[in-house]
Amino acid sequence: MTCCEGWTSCNGFSLLVLLLLGVTLNAIPLILNFVDEDQFFENPISCFEWWFPGIIGAGVMAIPATTMSLAARKRACCNNKTGMFLSSLLNAITVIGAAYCLLVSIQALAEGPLICNSQSNTTSSCEFSLKNLTANYKESFDLQWFFEDSCVPHTDSNNPSITNTTANNWRVYNLHFNSIENQHRIIHFSVFLGLLLVGILEILFGLSQIIIGFFGCLCGGVSKRRRSQIV
Repeated sequence: MTCCEGWTSCNGFSLLVLLLLGVTLNAIPLILNFVDEDQFFENPISCFEWWFPGIIGAGVMAIPATTMSLAARKRACCNNKTGMFLSSLLNAITVIGAAYCLLVSIQALAEGPLICNSQSNTTSSCEFSLKNLTANYKESFDLQWFFEDSCVPHTDSNNPSITNTTANNWRVYNLHFNSIENQHRIIHFSVFLGLLLVGILEILFGLSQIIIGFFGCLCGGVSKRRRSQIV
């Protein structure tokens, strides 16, 4: 085993865990929509779960690098420069997918669930475009939709917003599934915070494997020279 195979195998196992976690997190709101409404496109929790950040970004795009890394020990792909270069190339795809997952998660956390932004709660109010993903970030990332007593736009203006910060902060620790709004807020926050962490970790593991891959090109060459000298 060369000097890089141990780290590559560990990277592969870590990417596999993150891959499965990303797919599972992304599937949670989709499954709940189906269970509650018996159909997928009515009353979604968020528009951003349909961008499939965990299924495509952190999931499908990480499969090639994960497979390559897990096969490193058995097939000895780290013993040659081509194998390690290919490992770096595939991990570059992983980094791109993880960055996509990261961007979608940040945007989702900034905007909040669909119930906080629209009364229709259908995918007809979702704008699936790259412009919506890159140009609509809020100036302040304060998660106000989660900390407020209610994020649903009020129809009556008899009582303008006089908020009690202490009461709202107390309520955050006592959020439970007592209403559809709270359900959507808790699920949305949990899912996309998890996907945000998955994206960050996949980027770190992918970048480290890219560096190890280029280092492995030299390491593999050294092992071959030693073998040829012994023979």
